Amino acid sequence: EVQLQASGGGLVQAGGSLNFSCVVSGLTFEDYAVGWFRQAPGKEREGVSCISSSDGDSTYYPNSVRGRFTISRDNAKKTLYLQMSSLELEDTARYYCVAGGWGTYDHWAQGTQVTVSS
Repeated sequence: EVQLQASGGGLVQAGGSLNFSCVVSGLTFEDYAVGWFRQAPGKEREGVSCISSSDGDSTYYPNSVRGRFTISRDNAKKTLYLQMSSLELEDTARYYCVAGGWGTYDHWAQGTQVTVSS
């Protein structure tokens, strides 16, 4: 059974930082692209970062988070990370770590809430 267990998130003031980690089990981690999505109430789901399989030499960030969010992976620990800085009110959302093929993610963790306050 594939499991993705995310930790981190929480409440932070605007301009602050938060870090996520996501431990993946039940699959060969290094063979999968992994990433993070988010969804705010009333808004569409948005991909906020992804990193390619193996050595993770390719990453993607939308304009909304580029320069503020950093994704990384540790294949030995089967763990995916997301560092978020300069957080804005608009970053408030439920965040999900995912695993699958690049752009098509079959496996999702339960969401973790991030709330940015003014």
